[in-house]
Amino acid sequence: MWQTIYEDLKDQNFELISAAQDTGGEAKAGPIFDRANVTYTAIVDVNHTISSLFNLVNVPSGVWINEEGRIVRIDEGTYTKSAKVLGNTIGHDGYVPALRDWIAKGDESAYIMSPDEVASNIRLRVADEELAEPNFKLANYFYAKGNMDSANAYWDKAQALSPDSWNFHRQDWSFLPSAETNKNFLGKVNALTTSYYAPMSKLPEGSK
Repeated sequence: MWQTIYEDLKDQNFELISAAQDTGGEAKAGPIFDRANVTYTAIVDVNHTISSLFNLVNVPSGVWINEEGRIVRIDEGTYTKSAKVLGNTIGHDGYVPALRDWIAKGDESAYIMSPDEVASNIRLRVADEELAEPNFKLANYFYAKGNMDSANAYWDKAQALSPDSWNFHRQDWSFLPSAETNKNFLGKVNALTTSYYAPMSKLPEGSK
């Protein structure tokens, strides 16, 4: 769906960059872009550099960056419209209209965030989560070297230290048989006591 949005907005001083966070590289993430026939910039971030820098713990996450290189909005669950999945509503119908408003009005848009609001939407890591980062990177390193025993050990450690990082879970589970992946995912979702995605704010009234 983002391809359709991009086609509509690409001539309005707007660029869309999609960065797949996948240690599996092109072999894993590439087919997803291919099936969508994307014409926007698509990259595979095998080291999870982007999600690590901004502590993005779930996908999709969206970051709006203006012409000066300043982040003016950051959100989780940035689908093009809302949908029901496993009985839960994900995405928000107001997200794309807010994006269109920003593209048209720039800094005059009512839907951009102040620097303080942007900062508040970037999760701060506690001590265990800080330690999870190098463990996760070690797992990715050992995976790239073909040492799956060490990779799995460090992925397990990273997830134990940072259990709220869905990116960590997804990466580890992506190398399991699909039935096991689905079982792990559903078990984790069903155990949630909070929303799967952080709630969005500053969206058009009446949207959901």
